[in-house]
Amino acid sequence: MEQKKFDINSLIGFVLLGAIALWWMYTNQPTPEELEKQKTERALDSINAIQKIVTPTSIVAPTETFVEVNDSLKQVQAQNALGVFSISDMVSTDGTTVIENDLLKLTIANKGGQIIEAHLKEFTTYHDDTVKLIKENNASFNINFGTTDNRILNTKDLNFEPTLTSNGSNQVLSMKLKVDANRYLEYRYEIKPDDYMVDFSIRSHGLDNVFNASHQLNLEWDLVSFRNEKSIRSESMYTWYYYKQDGKVDDLSQDDNETENNIDWVAYKQHFFTSALLSETPFQQANIISEKLYLDDKTDSIVTNRFQLKTPLELQRGELNYVMNWYYGPTDYNLLKTYEGTQLDEVADMGWGIFGWINKYAFVYIFGFLSSIFSNFGIVIILMTIAVRIIMSPLVYKSYVSSAKMKVIRPEMEEINKKYPGKDNAMKRQQETMAVQRKAGVSMLSGCIPALLQMPVFFALFRFFPSNIELRHQSFLWADDLSSYDNVFNLGFSIPFYGSHVSLFPILASIAIFFYMKMNQSQQANMQAPTQEGMPDMQKMMKMMIYFSPIMMLFFFNQYASSLSLYYFVSNLLTIIIMLVIKHYVIDEAKIHAQIEENKKKPEKKKSGFRQRLDTAMKQAQVQQDVKKGKKK
Repeated sequence: MEQKKFDINSLIGFVLLGAIALWWMYTNQPTPEELEKQKTERALDSINAIQKIVTPTSIVAPTETFVEVNDSLKQVQAQNALGVFSISDMVSTDGTTVIENDLLKLTIANKGGQIIEAHLKEFTTYHDDTVKLIKENNASFNINFGTTDNRILNTKDLNFEPTLTSNGSNQVLSMKLKVDANRYLEYRYEIKPDDYMVDFSIRSHGLDNVFNASHQLNLEWDLVSFRNEKSIRSESMYTWYYYKQDGKVDDLSQDDNETENNIDWVAYKQHFFTSALLSETPFQQANIISEKLYLDDKTDSIVTNRFQLKTPLELQRGELNYVMNWYYGPTDYNLLKTYEGTQLDEVADMGWGIFGWINKYAFVYIFGFLSSIFSNFGIVIILMTIAVRIIMSPLVYKSYVSSAKMKVIRPEMEEINKKYPGKDNAMKRQQETMAVQRKAGVSMLSGCIPALLQMPVFFALFRFFPSNIELRHQSFLWADDLSSYDNVFNLGFSIPFYGSHVSLFPILASIAIFFYMKMNQSQQANMQAPTQEGMPDMQKMMKMMIYFSPIMMLFFFNQYASSLSLYYFVSNLLTIIIMLVIKHYVIDEAKIHAQIEENKKKPEKKKSGFRQRLDTAMKQAQVQQDVKKGKKK
């Protein structure tokens, strides 16, 4: 057989044919635009083919299957995280419900079932914004609890299902955190017409096998108070944490932390507004916390304080059942005392002891009567001041009469000082002085007691005006808000203890105080016995106080309510007028001198037991001085 030989010519031919084929394929390939067009055409052809052979229902089916798969995954994730409460994950997180009346508007969120906005419709801030005690996530209401499947949950993280109904003219909102239709935790809100008090209850149904009784259920209510007033210093000063315990209302110091039992309610007071939670079942082992966030005038803070309540909730037969109330409203004494049996009126802080008694049973009614007649509260304050000064004028008269009597016998007292000079004769000098006063019918206390009786009125009004919400945003003359300082000039810098502004009413009050003390100093000089040897000169101290007191008051009142400065200005002005009238038209010094001389002729009254013991003690002291004096000689 003949063997084939390699043919070089055939190889060259195949190579040339392959090169030609490659060149043809390269030169005839589609451009990128043509490729995109072909892709689009193929997609359209595919869609058209599907539309021809598949019904519309068949088209939707893959999408539904995808959603169902997603929902199934979501349910599995919720089940893993929330256990039996996984159904809450199907409720809208962003949903809210509004309940309101003419005074109050509450917005309740599905998430947490809690109030996220509390709007007081009749009040505005110093910037003329609406007053909202709850807004911008400044508050949190939560129940922390354990479940029998070993989960620790917080209601603030779970979604409640809302149901809005009515009960007569009341709006009722039921917020349910469900396990299923028959097992749930419910927050129930009921708002009545024209009322700041909202009924609230927490109850569970069918959760006795869900709650883990070995894990403590804790109620937590936190709130950060926003600034509402012109003077943040005053607002912070009157912002306090109040609570009622064992029938007594007490307050928590700012920046304090206490654990108390038998708490009926807690109230977060923000000067003129209060947020309160009341419970028919007292809280036990309640941890109450108050923290001051405002530091100084240099910081223009928008918040003042932080309040916190953390208290255990007790299960009864495995279920929760607490009847409560929310109060979001003004700190108005007259309003709060209408909630009988709660003692919420104590939050208005009218003062303690006799000062509170004077405010509650005198000044509240006087102010209320005058404000019912006059709409201008500056005029009301002036008329109230006139009424108070008229009531107190007998005490001023009594003090001035005592001063006039002391002035008449002053020469005799100076003779006693000359007759018994030196420290060794101090007791003898005091005995003779008291004898002259007794014969003349003059008592040092008769001048002091009237002044002391006026002090409770001073301190009572010091509480009354800054706490009176009716003065809030009421203008008078140049003061745009009688509940805050009147600002007539901004300094542009801050003076320690004074501030960065100039208030006019404190200046007027300080001037009036200066002239009042100037007149009173001469009166007091008559009241005082001549300065005895070795004793401090009280008259020199009084002269110093004439200049020091007005300056001190100027600095003190510059940051306080202008209503208080207006009162003290008018009060001191009226006192000066009354003193001048008494001096020039009422008191006759000649008659007083004649009366004293007549008293000296009368037989001395029998001494009281106290007077006898006092005289005996002074005589014994004088004898001891004489003995010491003899030994020295």
